[in-house]
Amino acid sequence: MRFPLFIVVAIGVLLSSGHLRAQPFEALQHGLDIHAPDGLVVQNADLAEAMRKLHIPSVDVALIKEKGNAALSHVFGTAPDKTIYQAASLSKLVTAVAALRLVDRGVLDLDRDVNDYLTAWRVPENDFKRDHPVTLRQLLSMTAGIGVPGYLGYAPGQKLPTLQQILDGTLPANSPPVRVEAIPGSRYAYSGGGYEIVHALIEATTKMKFQDALEDLLLRPAGMANSYFLQPLPGELVRRAAAGHDANGNELPGGWRVVPELAAGGLWSSAMDLARLSLELEAAYRGESGALLAGATARAMMTQQNGGPYGLGAASRAMAQAAS
Repeated sequence: MRFPLFIVVAIGVLLSSGHLRAQPFEALQHGLDIHAPDGLVVQNADLAEAMRKLHIPSVDVALIKEKGNAALSHVFGTAPDKTIYQAASLSKLVTAVAALRLVDRGVLDLDRDVNDYLTAWRVPENDFKRDHPVTLRQLLSMTAGIGVPGYLGYAPGQKLPTLQQILDGTLPANSPPVRVEAIPGSRYAYSGGGYEIVHALIEATTKMKFQDALEDLLLRPAGMANSYFLQPLPGELVRRAAAGHDANGNELPGGWRVVPELAAGGLWSSAMDLARLSLELEAAYRGESGALLAGATARAMMTQQNGGPYGLGAASRAMAQAAS
């Protein structure tokens, strides 16, 4: 099963030619090379043709002009007004920025044992963790040695686990427990489970539910009015949600999977909102006053950590190139 409805954010696109300035989205609809997960390659295709062949009903695209200028967005295909899409692992980037805002405020320390902050649940002790505390820096860069790479979600209407049940891998959770499986800081391994610990950190230190904390820390300040960490979606948002489809173009039962693992993959958003966040991070990277993050924090976010490919919540090289 795959989810071909997706968000495309084109970061740092230079709209330099007159043609692009006049019709930026027209230029993006032609001459595409599409590589599908099942190995299908569509070369030099029009976007509409590629969407038909890959059974993709809609694509949300955002363009960011040069040097932090305003973004433009457009939805191709069939989609309701103000469509929101499941942002999947881009949830981790958004969560990381919120956590780093707490670092800038002195609420969290990147290099302190996270068990000093956690309350309802704590990272269990084991031989890997002995003398090697798990830190926020490691969690955000996926170098904490934490297991559970990803989460499958739940069918709409299915009983959902609490955060503690997710972390402990107890029913009705459909995932294994989140545990330290290698010496913290010793290596990189993709870890949705690590971000669920960040989920717990944010709730423990703000004393707020995750959606409310993210709304206060990031979504409202960044102008991301079309973004929600709500699983399942309330009725008023269901009408705007893009349905997931399988590889043959069949809509998923119930429309989508429900993902209570909010920090790891629970965000609903739009390309425009994610473009707004990219602009904010670009401003922070340049050290502009009033940015979401301090300049040093933003630059650390986009710098590889502990020998891995990630910075503090971002694929460091790509983000740094876009922001510089």
